[in-house]
Amino acid sequence: MTEAAAVRAPRLPREERRQQVLAAALTVFSTSGYHAASMDEIAEEAGVSKPVLYQHFPGKLELYLELLDSGLQDLLAAARIALASTSDNALRGRAMVDAFLTFAVAPDSAFRLVFESDMANEDAVRERVAVANQELERMTAEVIAEDTGLSEQEALLLAAGMQGLLQGSARRWLRAGESRIPLEEASDLISSLGWRGISGFPLTHPPQAE
Repeated sequence: MTEAAAVRAPRLPREERRQQVLAAALTVFSTSGYHAASMDEIAEEAGVSKPVLYQHFPGKLELYLELLDSGLQDLLAAARIALASTSDNALRGRAMVDAFLTFAVAPDSAFRLVFESDMANEDAVRERVAVANQELERMTAEVIAEDTGLSEQEALLLAAGMQGLLQGSARRWLRAGESRIPLEEASDLISSLGWRGISGFPLTHPPQAE
């Protein structure tokens, strides 16, 4: 390690150093993409030597997958909180949109790794994102089925469409950069579109009165 690097990298507990490396890697991957990023660049961003970097992660893919797993867990947790926040399905939809947009724009978010990755064709990445999307669809479908009385497969089909709306809108909103409309206004627009679609389905199997 050079003298300059030593100044940048004071001795830290192992877990703190690991988190420092992960934060640096997230910045590099989100900015450059996986293929253009290098372990040299990540080490420089983290202020550590490459040997220290490799003490924590054996390679670039392992580092990327850990960030992806963490990001997917964060998104699923936010979605669960949103859906559990109220029994009003219109407000649930709004809370879900808020969760996606907040996840997209957060400085320490892995949104780009999850939904704008240049690693989409990598088996390990594709499988992880597919599992997370299935869980998002399942959670959304439960709410749709409860509200409309549609069958499980019908609700899952609509849930997949709702997730496509959420993810596509969040990507477009994020790419707008400094010209993007405020989060609250964006959330109003997206949730209004989604709710108008879902609310158009009649409750085909209303609950029986006791």
